[in-house]
Amino acid sequence: MSTHISRVAEPAPRRVLRLEPGWPLTALLVLYPLWWVLGLAPFMIIILAVPMARHLLRRRPLRLPAGFTPWMIGVVWIAASGVMLGQSPPDTLPLSQGAYVSFALRLLNYLALTVIMLYVGNLTEREMPRRRIIHMLSFFFLVTVSGGIAGMIFPQLSFRTPTLRLLDAFVPIQGFGTRLFTVSVAQVQDVLGSGPSARPSAPFEYTNTWGFVLSLLLAWFVVGWWVYGRRRQRVAVPVILAVALLLVVYSLNRGLWVGLGVTLLVVVVKLAWQGRVLPLVGLSLTVALLAAAFVASPLATLVTERLATAHSNETRADLNAAAVRAALHSPVLGFGGPRTGLGSNQSIAVGATPDCPLCGNRDIGSDGHLWFLLISQGFVGALAYICWLLRVLWVYRRDSSPLGTAGQLAVSLPLVYMFIYPSLVFPLCLTVISVAMLWRNDQHRRGVRGSTA
Repeated sequence: MSTHISRVAEPAPRRVLRLEPGWPLTALLVLYPLWWVLGLAPFMIIILAVPMARHLLRRRPLRLPAGFTPWMIGVVWIAASGVMLGQSPPDTLPLSQGAYVSFALRLLNYLALTVIMLYVGNLTEREMPRRRIIHMLSFFFLVTVSGGIAGMIFPQLSFRTPTLRLLDAFVPIQGFGTRLFTVSVAQVQDVLGSGPSARPSAPFEYTNTWGFVLSLLLAWFVVGWWVYGRRRQRVAVPVILAVALLLVVYSLNRGLWVGLGVTLLVVVVKLAWQGRVLPLVGLSLTVALLAAAFVASPLATLVTERLATAHSNETRADLNAAAVRAALHSPVLGFGGPRTGLGSNQSIAVGATPDCPLCGNRDIGSDGHLWFLLISQGFVGALAYICWLLRVLWVYRRDSSPLGTAGQLAVSLPLVYMFIYPSLVFPLCLTVISVAMLWRNDQHRRGVRGSTA
């Protein structure tokens, strides 16, 4: 008699928490306000790149986007430029120990951005539809506008984040660490020379970053809420854009004004090239009405005063020239990171003091991503960055869909802003996501799953 007892197959254990595909991207874009309030925002790109990398390691075949070769050359050059950290260009202060930590964080951020670009581009429509990503980018635009509103209403609002309080309980945090983990909703500066002005910055540290992100996301918001949105969303679009326009004016951000002008010009040219007469006429009438209302309002005086107050131009020009001189001293690898210049543009003997912290000893490479790359990675690093953006724009130039137009604008603007704005970290993150969206849209249109590097 058989003593064998058949075993009933036990059901596989259920996962307590089942995360949907694409959850790291959702956590990055949708939960960003939470990370900002907690003080974790500067590190979330690196943290969330870890599960994204794990996802990519299990995916075969792994596809590559257009422009990936110059992008990777740039990343490799960043790593290689670390050997130059011990050297300094003429007329700069000695490098502090904290610069090595900053270099490591920059390299980690670039590696994380590489992972994000590949992750978003390799997600399937079933895992994460392109339209869902567009709606998340639209949501982030609303977050940026809301941060701008908070900055205008509560300009003095600033607080120590829970992360800073937790770290302070174990290790006293001072200087740069305190600034990194303290959030403010606005930068209060005397830009016009007539008294402090509130310039929106939330949910970022600087007004320039706020303006950069707002302009990158503008087209994504219009596509998400006007093209793919519900009726109520379409009705709300003009109101939201009007509020955003007011914030743009009151930000006193000349670079942002230039960027939005370029955006408008690109859209007009694309509509004319495609022969879309009705949208072109509608856009022209809207712009004409807005221009008339603007001229008749007090905003025109504010803009005129800002354009007439260009006290920072001389300092910017001096710092940018210093970045070029540094690149000429080390044209191949640069110096691994930005440096602090001696003195000011008036005299090498004029330096920063407690009463005038901006009088001298300014950071070379802080006034635009191009100048940052020149002093950090030399002409090779700067050229790799420019070639990456141009390659992407050239390959996907024929995409006339709403998604294609939004992506092309988001990739074009960094070429304009590289002369005046830093791109690290979140603006560059949105740029690589836009590249991945163009790539996915192109693969969908052509029905091809190959790679173009």
